[in-house]
Amino acid sequence: TSNAMPHAPCCVRTANWVGSAIDGLLCYCRAGFEPELAGELTERAAMAGFAGYARTERDSGFVLFVCDEADALSRALPWSTLIFARQKLRVFADLDMLDPRDRISPMLAALPQDIRFGELVMEHPDSEHGKPMAGLARSLGNALRPALRKAGALTREANPRLQRLHVCVLDGNHVLLAGSEPEDSAPWPLGIPRLRMHADAPSRSALKLEEALLVLLDADERKRLLREGMRAADLGAAPGGWTWVLTRHGLRVQSIDNGPLRQHVLDTGLVEHLRADGFAWQPQQALDWMVCDMVEQPRRVAERMASWLREGWCRHAVFNLKLPMKKRWQETRLCLDLFAQQAGRPLTIRAKQLYHDREEITVFVTPASAPSPAGGRGLG
Repeated sequence: TSNAMPHAPCCVRTANWVGSAIDGLLCYCRAGFEPELAGELTERAAMAGFAGYARTERDSGFVLFVCDEADALSRALPWSTLIFARQKLRVFADLDMLDPRDRISPMLAALPQDIRFGELVMEHPDSEHGKPMAGLARSLGNALRPALRKAGALTREANPRLQRLHVCVLDGNHVLLAGSEPEDSAPWPLGIPRLRMHADAPSRSALKLEEALLVLLDADERKRLLREGMRAADLGAAPGGWTWVLTRHGLRVQSIDNGPLRQHVLDTGLVEHLRADGFAWQPQQALDWMVCDMVEQPRRVAERMASWLREGWCRHAVFNLKLPMKKRWQETRLCLDLFAQQAGRPLTIRAKQLYHDREEITVFVTPASAPSPAGGRGLG
């Protein structure tokens, strides 16, 4: 089976529908952050030597980046390095004006030749307009799967080694068809890991760190870097959400905050609560981890986080950067470049706007010598 995405027919028109091939990337994002994702894709594509342009609408929850060399561009921009993209797909067809009586035939006609997909993923944008499409996506998927198998385009059983076919339902008569490589895309539909709020979690912020550890670290890193008995600091810890997540991995935590922690977090016996300013406090000995979710200007946070790595106060870190209301992509680049420069040592830096993030991004940092998934630093 070829890994390339051959072109669908350039343009197909019937009495009932219009279909056109698209060479490019389809990336999902948090609704409202389409300009940031479009800016990131445009700038990073240009830096990698690719011409293209972004197509999107505010609050749509996705960006189409059109490029004649989409396969090469996709390889140049690994999903793990894209900050505002929850998911990265290789889009190949845009089918509009579909007849509700037969949406299947146009999709089968627009499939790339000589590719057998290992899974069908039915999706809709995570937006106010897209969420009502969930029911249609499910029912359409139930009808499409057997048709794909009959046509030989989908394996009988799910095969995680093969490309996935994604059908993004934009509305009742408009879908996008795309593919994903399992090793270069998020494994969750829409790129959203479905995490449940634990009854013992002190705050919803716990979900942010749980998602960060799931998305920004691979399985081997979670096993190696989050071991029982490791020592960590949580800056700005109250009421204890991130501290609680670390204790669940068996880490011993110094929780730094003038505010109170929830009593059951202290009752773990793994937590030392120090009433101090998270921006001024420093550990007496080197720690394995530092985490920080303080509400502060992102450049100030970036500089303080850099000092922790530069001074050797911790080996690994997860921290959030709260973004301004305007020029958020530019501020993201500036803060991450500032952090990397001031840290003064070789680091692997990965950054994502997670599903549980709001006006912020989450950053994971580890020594560059540590094995890491393809992609490395988030900004290339």
